[in-house]
Amino acid sequence: MKNKTLREKRRKRVEVFSGRAVNFRADSVLLPNGKTVTREFMDHPGAVAVLPIMDNGDIIMVRQYRYPVGRITLEIPAGKLHRRNDTPLKRARAELREETGYTSSSFRPIMSFWPAAAFSNEILHIFTASGLKPGKASPDEDEFIRTVRMPFGKAYALAERGEIRDAKTLLALLAYKIRTEKKKIRGIRGLRQSESCG
Repeated sequence: MKNKTLREKRRKRVEVFSGRAVNFRADSVLLPNGKTVTREFMDHPGAVAVLPIMDNGDIIMVRQYRYPVGRITLEIPAGKLHRRNDTPLKRARAELREETGYTSSSFRPIMSFWPAAAFSNEILHIFTASGLKPGKASPDEDEFIRTVRMPFGKAYALAERGEIRDAKTLLALLAYKIRTEKKKIRGIRGLRQSESCG
């Protein structure tokens, strides 16, 4: 089956609910076999998340209560894009400062992904932030957040034990660990090559 035969075409856009943070739609869609169905999904402006890394390797995280799951979670700072002229990098800088008080001299993209492609068009961009300087946090008036600093290894262990369940945080921790491991391997290979040449 060719990829183009998998495509679905929107026949009618139907907005069910327009909220402050997200919208919900139930679009009428034409399937590849000619049948029409309704696709219900969350219409999302996109979001960012930041893995802040201190000079000694510690990371900055936040604790907050998440109403949908009824739990206090441990996550990396994050937030949705606000306006049309909002870029992922611009929003990453703002969310880091607002939620933790820290500012960064260096942001680097890790990845962009769809957290739940089956029922949302949200795309989430993850960055690392280094060259951190502390400052005063200024969360939104409905946000109650506690900043947490811990060694990366401890955060990764919490993730392995299932004590961190937030998807963006799990992906950020895993991606950063993979990158640092690759750097170590390259460093060892480079050292061996230089020793063999000597």
